[in-house]
This record gives sequence, C-alpha cells and structure tokens, in this order.
Amino acid sequence: MSTSRRRTDADFIAADGDPLSDDDLSHAGSDDSDEGPSSRPQRDRRAPKRLEEEQDQVEEGQPKKRKGLVRGKQSSKGKGRAWEGDFEHTWDNVQEDERGTLEGAVSGALLSGKTRRILRDTTSIQRGIIRHVYLVIDLSTAMLVREYKSSWLDLTLQYAREFVTEFFDQNPISQMAIVVTRDGQAERLSALGGNPVDHLKVLENKKKLEARGDPSLQNVLNMARSGLSHLPPHGSREVIIILGSLTTCDPGNIHATIRDAEKDRIRVNIIGLAAEMKICKDIASATKGSYSVARDDLFFRELLFEFVAPPPTLAPSTSHVLGGPSATAPTSSADLMVMGFPQLVQASYPAICSCHTKLKSSGYSCPRCKSRICDVPTECKVCGLTVVNAPQLARSYRHLFPVANYTLISHPTATQPPTCFSCAFPFSEIAITATLLPDLSPLGRYACPKCENHFCLDCDKLVHDALGFCPGCC
Repeated sequence: MSTSRRRTDADFIAADGDPLSDDDLSHAGSDDSDEGPSSRPQRDRRAPKRLEEEQDQVEEGQPKKRKGLVRGKQSSKGKGRAWEGDFEHTWDNVQEDERGTLEGAVSGALLSGKTRRILRDTTSIQRGIIRHVYLVIDLSTAMLVREYKSSWLDLTLQYAREFVTEFFDQNPISQMAIVVTRDGQAERLSALGGNPVDHLKVLENKKKLEARGDPSLQNVLNMARSGLSHLPPHGSREVIIILGSLTTCDPGNIHATIRDAEKDRIRVNIIGLAAEMKICKDIASATKGSYSVARDDLFFRELLFEFVAPPPTLAPSTSHVLGGPSATAPTSSADLMVMGFPQLVQASYPAICSCHTKLKSSGYSCPRCKSRICDVPTECKVCGLTVVNAPQLARSYRHLFPVANYTLISHPTATQPPTCFSCAFPFSEIAITATLLPDLSPLGRYACPKCENHFCLDCDKLVHDALGFCPGCC
C-alpha cells in the first residue's frame, strides 16, 4: 500500500533538472515538517509572458518612477546640445531702428560681406583667370561629429555642391577635380574638367562618400602634384582642403612633400573644422596659401566661398611659356596662349565625340581639327587646343578689371535722386543714426565714383559680387 506525500520545493527544483546537494534536500525536508501549509513557499510556474504582463500592470501603478524617466528621454530626443542654443533663437538679436523697421539689421548683415570685399579689391594685383583647382574633402570618421545641428560631413557636402556651382559661374574657363581622403589614402572621384555636372553627380552619390579611417595630407599633396605639376604656368594650381580630423596618417616625411609642392608652385588652402594644427599652418605658409578654422557653420561657408574669386598670381619663376621648366628662360609678365572658339553643330547624322567616344548628333566643332566636342570650355582630346566660348572668356575678365568701390553718402542734399538708379527703390529721407557699423550709410545711398549715380546696398552688393559692371557706367 503506497502512502501519499506532500510535494515540496525540492521536487519542483529536481523536476527542472537542477542538481541538488544533500544539504538542500535535508533543508527542504525540515522546512516541510516545521512550517505550516500557509507559510510554505510555492514556486510560481506560470508562463513567462503572463508574468511580464502582471509586472507591467504593477509598474503602471507607479507612474512617477518609470513613466517620468521615459517621458523625459523622449522629450530630450531631437534637441541639440546645450551650447547649440545660440543657433536656435537668432531672431532675438534683431533690433528695430528709429523708424520701426528691420532695415538696419538687414543692412548690417549685408555690410559684413561688403566690408570684406572692399578690403580685398582695393589692392591693385594681378590675378589669373584660368584656374586648376583640386577640392579635397576629408572623409575620415572625424567628419561624423554632429556639431552644427548636422554632421560635418553632411554640411561639407552641401556647401561643396553650392561652391562648385558658384565657382563655375564666376570662373567659366577654369577646371576642377574632386578628391577625398580616408583610410590613410587619397582617392580622385572626378577628373580635372570644366563641366560642373560631372562634379555635382559625384557629390550627390552617397555610396562613394562613406566616412571611415583617418585622412592623409601627404597622399593628398602627392596626388595634387601628379595632376597639377605638368600643367602650363599661365593657369593657377590650387588645392582647397576641408579637414575635420586632428590627425593625419602619412606614409613618409610630409615636410619633403611640402617642399616638392612649393617647387611645383601649388597653392594649398586649408579650412579646419575642429582646431588649429601646426602641420596645416606649415603647409599653408610654405605654399603661399591660407589656413583658417571655422567657428560655426555660417563662417565655414564664408571661408569656402572666399575661394570663388581668383587668387593673386605668384611671383614669376623660371618656367617655359608653354609649360616646360627651363632654368634659363624666365617667365614673362604676360604669357600668351592659343584659344579656339568652336561652332555649335546640329547634324542629321550622329558622330563620335572625342571626349566620351559616344555618338552625338549635336555638339561643338573644334576650329582646328574639326572633331566633335560635347561641352565647352574644355581641351580638345585630338589636337590639345583650349576651346572656349566668347561670352565665357569675357565673363572671366571681370576679375581682372573689378568695379570701383561705391562711396557711401552720409549727408542728404537737395540734388540727390529720390530712387535707386538700378532697381528704382525709393531712398529714405530720415537718416538712421544708430548704425551698428561705421561703413553703413545712414541714408542707404552709395554713389559710383565714375558715373555718380546712387545705388542701394542690395544693388551695390549685386554689382560687385555677381554682375561685374556698373549699370550707370554702361
């Protein structure tokens, strides 16, 4: 006859497959005999999903401990850092003038660019209209830092696309190449050319712009030397580097590479995003370039767009007129080069272009060898002739003959015109006395020293930055 026995915790533990010692068994037996049925511990064998549901129900009864933390995390998500608050309420700094308008604040923002242009254009210097530029973008892991409400990489690519468009608009007969540096190497994404569409396609391709590794300034300089050293001396050789890393992974002695770049007359300009570096200052000073560190995103854009205008030409060196180095024949003050003006052709039968080797029914015809060319300005692949359009060449000359700076009018007279000569905007009769900058005209009038016509600040900026000629003098 079998006797029944009450189950204890030891039975359940053993059923789960956990090993038990003799002490555990004896302790379980003593607990079973000493304690009553109401005080015996029972093992909860309910499903884990049901346990989690009951725990959530218990925790919902305590909203101050759990939901408050979750709500706090969700509210802080999407906000910037504490020191980024200066960029969120920029409208708080805008103040009204005596007339109750915002004209003074807007004029002050426009005047900041006008003051830099005056300081740059008043000096009589020689500039080159044919430029060969390497735009280098740092694609290291340091560019993934989120500091200007977006990562350095996204901001750099956005400004680079705007810079390419503005560069070819102001320098139509110049050429550019896009280079990136990552994993200790330098990679050329687009070849040296004068078609901005090719460069914009590269900058919009996210698959080729993945950030990884460390940059290498030495490999960048070596690639720039290999692509710029053989070019003729009548065109400038420039390198613009956007650097966000504080380190550089170089395979050799970078100072020897800097000396070689200086001998090849390559001007290196660097824009830093993090902090100032000694090696960047050495590169810029040795190659007659510039090195600046951006304080914020707006200043970063201003530094980049400073390179839209052609830089001053370097001192004459011992080089042949057609590009070959010569120790006996120094470069003359004005080198001459051969250019061709092509004719637009619309053919009924397609022909193979010399630049892409594709069938094209329309294009330009080289005036020397009559080969088909897709876009201008470019260099003919067959005969090597530089092919440009006459309007593009005329537009490039405006950097050599800049418009004279307009003088501000601070005192009203009876003979002054009531409206702007260019846009017919009526001038204010009440002078703004509380101006923030001393170069701002209290009347909003700026006069051309040649034709003596009056212009507003908007037209003054448009004439000097975009048009390149005075409407009153024409």
